[in-house]
Amino acid sequence: MKKKVNNVLVNYVYQNIKADTTLVFLHGWGQNIQMMKPLQDFYVEKFNTLVLDLPGFGESEEPKHAWTVYEYATFLHDFLLSFSIQKVILVGHSFGGKVALVYSSLYSVEKLVCFGSPYCKEMKKLPFKNMVYKKFKKIFFLRPIANIMKNYIGSSDYKNASEVMRGVLVQTVNLDITEDVRKITCPTLFIWGSLDTAVPLSRAYELEELVKDSGVVVYEGATHYAYLERICDVHNVLDSFFEVR
Repeated sequence: MKKKVNNVLVNYVYQNIKADTTLVFLHGWGQNIQMMKPLQDFYVEKFNTLVLDLPGFGESEEPKHAWTVYEYATFLHDFLLSFSIQKVILVGHSFGGKVALVYSSLYSVEKLVCFGSPYCKEMKKLPFKNMVYKKFKKIFFLRPIANIMKNYIGSSDYKNASEVMRGVLVQTVNLDITEDVRKITCPTLFIWGSLDTAVPLSRAYELEELVKDSGVVVYEGATHYAYLERICDVHNVLDSFFEVR
């Protein structure tokens, strides 16, 4: 389905079962809805669930100018209000995690989950390694994800991005949100792969120090896509964190 918010037409999937809380899933740079669907599918009978192509990705329109992460957070807030969604749990990967961190510093959030999410300007880029694609291709149940990555992963490269999205990328990787992160008060979980080369594991522990009510889960041998590589384990951890019964 598609909906125009803040003058941008957005592609989304919203499963509303009239629960009190909505799980909102935010994908990483150069990705789309399909990269978060495996997680969303676990919870369609427990929560309202919303997954969207962030503006400039997938089937959503680009913003009219190069948005900052703060503008993405404002957009997300307005998007949720358009559905009258108030109680939210945010789940974000990489770029989507950075948006979720800023959002959680500005607005009310029940709980927050971040996978491999950058927060400081030392990050020079948000790379997507060929080794990840090759690893997924070898694992039978991850082959559909590998096929999706093959189609979309290259679009994250600066040289292949549009002028607007190049501007978004440059602003995003150079933005240090340390002071914003300090303002987060909701229970927060950081899930990382020990072999994450896009956002090193050390960042997870730094974030844990910045967010008072937070914890870190590490998956040995997993990469920037630990949430997919260890999806069954992640599901169990999230069930506990979300207090699913």
